[in-house]
Amino acid sequence: MKKPRLILENIFAFSPNRETLGGTAYLLVHADGNVLIDCPFWDENNFQFCQQQGGVKYLFLTHRSAISKQIKNIQENLNCKIVIQEQEAYLLPNLQFTSFSEEFKLNTDCQIIWTPGHSPGSSCLYYHLLGGVLFSGRHLLPNQKGECIPLKVKKTFHWHRQLKSQKKLENYLSVHQLTYICPGANTGYLRGQGFFLVQRI
Repeated sequence: MKKPRLILENIFAFSPNRETLGGTAYLLVHADGNVLIDCPFWDENNFQFCQQQGGVKYLFLTHRSAISKQIKNIQENLNCKIVIQEQEAYLLPNLQFTSFSEEFKLNTDCQIIWTPGHSPGSSCLYYHLLGGVLFSGRHLLPNQKGECIPLKVKKTFHWHRQLKSQKKLENYLSVHQLTYICPGANTGYLRGQGFFLVQRI
């Protein structure tokens, strides 16, 4: 398993995790506590890597397929708080978590936005620094044409709701900068860059 790689200042991308259907997790290093976005493949190397970066305060789950079988070990090893949208919180029996409805602020720079469609609790995390970074989970994914857009896939919960969430996200971003998207899957289409460079989605 490759080491997580630095793709932007204070942002590391983990290798795709087969336990989460090839999902890509990220570590956002922040002065108010580091944020792990989705579940990476969990082994001693990734645990030690997280510890070397200062540990993890929050594990934010962008959608239900980002929950790995190792999530209990991740929380126990890192002693972190899990944050998940309320409609998918039932998937975490016997775990401690914080759930939210529409939006949730992790710290002064990180805002979580509920964007249902891909799954009932699908959500994105907007990071205000670096010109604006959106961790889009599977709400927005890169395709073969080099675009980063909503994609209808076999596991899509409600396509029309996902398109409605796209409009909601556009309204939010109309008053915020957006320079990068870090998608939660299909990262092979990023051609090694590790992020999607945008002006406006």
